[in-house]
Amino acid sequence: MNILVTGAAGFIGFHLSKRLAERGDTITGVDNLNNYYSVNLKLGRLRELGLESNICNKEYPEKSVQLLKEKSNYLQSNKFSTFKFRFADISDLPIMEEIFTEGKFDVVCNLAAQAGVRYSFENPEAYIKSNINGFFNILQLSKLHNIKHLVYASSSSVYGNSNPVPYKESSIVDSPQSLYAATKKSDELMAYVYSSQMNLATTGLRFFTVYGPWGRPDMAPFHFMKSILDGKTIKVFNNGNLSRDFSYIDDIITGTIKVIDSTSLISHPTEPSASLRGKSIPYRIYNIGNSHPVELMDFIGTIEKVVGKEAIKEFVGMQQGDVYTTYADTSLIQKEFGFKPDTPLEYGIEQFYKWYKDFFD
Repeated sequence: MNILVTGAAGFIGFHLSKRLAERGDTITGVDNLNNYYSVNLKLGRLRELGLESNICNKEYPEKSVQLLKEKSNYLQSNKFSTFKFRFADISDLPIMEEIFTEGKFDVVCNLAAQAGVRYSFENPEAYIKSNINGFFNILQLSKLHNIKHLVYASSSSVYGNSNPVPYKESSIVDSPQSLYAATKKSDELMAYVYSSQMNLATTGLRFFTVYGPWGRPDMAPFHFMKSILDGKTIKVFNNGNLSRDFSYIDDIITGTIKVIDSTSLISHPTEPSASLRGKSIPYRIYNIGNSHPVELMDFIGTIEKVVGKEAIKEFVGMQQGDVYTTYADTSLIQKEFGFKPDTPLEYGIEQFYKWYKDFFD
């Protein structure tokens, strides 16, 4: 297949691009390499995808980003003959129009977004620009260019604190705890309109706390490991009375690809609005997580065990925008695709630790 992957230098986008390229799909990756977290990490992912090290130079990250930004052509991977990359921001409509016109894609997988719950209170404009305006561009261009299937990243954050666990796709998600969560729910609503009124096939994936090699530094798994190894104090929010459905990256990618490969879209069987006057709508939402929430203290304990060092803990209250638990009911994606995550937590942390030592040594 010919696939556009936005956010290709991001955590999930990188892994997805790599897996798809390894199996021979034609992949165009785009990313704007924003500085929300370490640009060097994003450049490292691009090097791993086969972009030349003299362009993605870890010694001069700011210069590398400027070089990528100035290039109006695609960079070809020297590792995967079917992967190429272009610097682009999905909120920049003219550039995205050019990419869609040249690409003639079968499938679009939109993983580009402004991530982070807490940062959405500090810089809300970034979330509107990327998650609302940028996603609108993806929807509109997918429709105009007759894309067969648009797969996009939603988030477990849409469930807020008001739903019983495990979270089901049919739950009412009208009480977001952050602007980030609100933008992700807005993406689902916009996608529904394009599916119901314009017959664009869309599938939203509600990801649950993804971790693993090349993970995001702003997320708890990375932050905890770094702080423990550096001998720094970690803040344990809500005095440790939190749980998360930690999902290993390889499982997430396997599930995502199963969705990308689906050819006969059906309306969401648990969503009352998935049919309109008897018409089946090519619109789906899936939880994609581990479906086994882990208590925060147990998760920290697993990292301590793997790295062989005890954490210095400071117990504090709940933080703004946070939720008490995440727990994915994945029965729908299991039923329709036979997908069920199977990576034990300790194994996942071990793989993350191995990568961490290699990358930062």
